Amino acid sequence: MLELKNISFSAENEDGQKQILKNISLKIDDGFVVITGPNGGGKSTLAKIIAGIITPDDGQILLDGEDITSLSITERAKKGISFAFQQPVRFKGITVHDLISLAAGQEISVGEACAYLSQVGLCARDYINREVNASLSGGELKRIEIATVMARGTKVSLFDEPEAGIDLWSFNNLIKVFEKMHDTLGGSILIISHQERILNIADKIIVVANGTIEHEGTKDEILPTLLDKADIACKVLTANCEE
Repeated sequence: MLELKNISFSAENEDGQKQILKNISLKIDDGFVVITGPNGGGKSTLAKIIAGIITPDDGQILLDGEDITSLSITERAKKGISFAFQQPVRFKGITVHDLISLAAGQEISVGEACAYLSQVGLCARDYINREVNASLSGGELKRIEIATVMARGTKVSLFDEPEAGIDLWSFNNLIKVFEKMHDTLGGSILIISHQERILNIADKIIVVANGTIEHEGTKDEILPTLLDKADIACKVLTANCEE
């Protein structure tokens, strides 16, 4: 279980010091959890704090009861936290097979690597020996990155806005991949997103706004409220808002 206790974080901007997160506390059990909320509310900052990319000003982060607040992203990865960036990193000279082996922490066979690629909807023979470079599309990189997360099999798999920068076809396939991960991968799958289709497959939804937890509950409890707010906002913005 991942637990955050009284997490606060501030950052410098043009107006001086701004508090991004304000005394956030939450528990994330095994299952599919989506963190959502308005842009600028603190979602991505919270994800980076969980991953160890940035350190909170105050508070604690516990993984299965162990305090990991001071650990780096590499040390947290060893403890069982995977982080997938909004824009996956490209590695010139490293093949997809190499990358999946690195993620698994050992040299794995071509057949094993191909199995992971097949699970994310990629034809293995077309990708296994390709370099992880600019020749791959955003959607392809997203799915390869998910394959590496599956190969690691970590306690917490964290994805920051996986839908960013990909086309509709790739997004539809990502939904299927996440549904499969939800069914087959143990531990916690934590996604930062505001996409309704991702929210709709969550076990739990956490709404972050203005640096605080605004709402927290099951999909059935939270999603209708979010959809009502979206509908109201749409009608305010345009008199011709279509459903």
